[in-house]
Amino acid sequence: MFSEVFSGGVYFVGAGGVSMSALARLLNDCGVRVRGSDACEGPFTHMLKEAGIPVSIGTDEDISEDTVVYTGAVDETHPQLKAAKRAGKRLLPRAELLGLIAERFPTSVSVAGCHGKTTTTAMLSHVLKGRLFTCHIGGEDLALSNYHAEGGEIFVTEACEFQRSFLHLKSSIAVILNIELDHTDCYPSEEALFEAYRAFAERAERVVVNADDVRARTLPHALSFGLFSGDIRASLLKSEGERYSFTVAERGVPLVRVKLSCIGKVHVYNALAAFAAARLLGLSPQEIADGLAAFQGVRRRFERIGSFLGVPVLSDYAHHPKEIAAALRTAEAVTEGTVRVVFQPHTYTRTRDLFEMFVAALKQAESPVIYRTYAAREAFDLAGSAALLFAHLPEACYVQTEEQLARVLAGLVEPNDLILVLGAGDIDEIVRHMIKAPPR
Repeated sequence: MFSEVFSGGVYFVGAGGVSMSALARLLNDCGVRVRGSDACEGPFTHMLKEAGIPVSIGTDEDISEDTVVYTGAVDETHPQLKAAKRAGKRLLPRAELLGLIAERFPTSVSVAGCHGKTTTTAMLSHVLKGRLFTCHIGGEDLALSNYHAEGGEIFVTEACEFQRSFLHLKSSIAVILNIELDHTDCYPSEEALFEAYRAFAERAERVVVNADDVRARTLPHALSFGLFSGDIRASLLKSEGERYSFTVAERGVPLVRVKLSCIGKVHVYNALAAFAAARLLGLSPQEIADGLAAFQGVRRRFERIGSFLGVPVLSDYAHHPKEIAAALRTAEAVTEGTVRVVFQPHTYTRTRDLFEMFVAALKQAESPVIYRTYAAREAFDLAGSAALLFAHLPEACYVQTEEQLARVLAGLVEPNDLILVLGAGDIDEIVRHMIKAPPR
């Protein structure tokens, strides 16, 4: 499928990223010669090596492949990209590669939204199990990981709005879960973000939108979903330990009962979005319900990662105020004691530009612990720092190291509490390590 397009091989700079490693494995499975590098070892570099893909650690500038793929987190001052440019290599951003891959499939489904796209992409992948499909997931599905291939008819992918990456996708079906201001380093206003989503939708043959989202529902669409309005709706919701079941109706006609295995009411929306996309793909209601029931969850989405001093620890990727509020509500619903929130802000610009929303969300938690900012690609900015966030939360405490975090939590937690770890940076890795070596 791709060997003639990339006959000279492909080299991935930052191959150990969740999205990059999935694309590397996909091309490798399609007969393309693939190699890559990353700054350090990690689970995805190990996964690539197990697939027979060579990965070097560091900035090896000896690149023999004709095409060099890189992410938005890497600019052209990177030594490997500079060397590749001098050598006349083809430099290809990850988003462009994803667009080229999607175009090679007869049918492509792209899932976009400020929240929920990883889970919805994974849900739809479970629905399609047994069909000729390939999925590219921006996280780790607990069963499928970040990439799974059973054929070349349907391609399912996450469509990221960061740096307008999703505009490289021409989709058979575009799914828009929600449109809420985020990535403020790319979008100066909600209107700018909305226009990007409009352009994404216009590049698709058919569009699925959230009818309960005030902006998304204004876009021309083939099908809509929601709890309160839409073509595909959920009714008769029941919850057992925050695992929801509901009846799905299509344009007023009840079709099937769906029972989810993952925790959280927010997943009802994700399931309805996957249901709507699957209906456009021609699947029966029962097939879709069975696939949704088989979905167990995604790593770092309300995932139990262990216990600390006898208290269960759950990790969630939530890094937007609305995601934080939703995760906290779900945790409180399944906890007898107190939810002890540990939050790491992700990027200074997001924290600065959504500052009041972050404060409002975190004030709902009792004595939240604020961990130092995960800067990602950004330079320090006091206005968007974890320290300033802490200063606006009277009951919070601030920590900068794993050792400080362990000591603070040891003094806070009591039996029946739950520790909820929130953030898209390295806080998950830090807490997992802390669990393995708790304070004495």
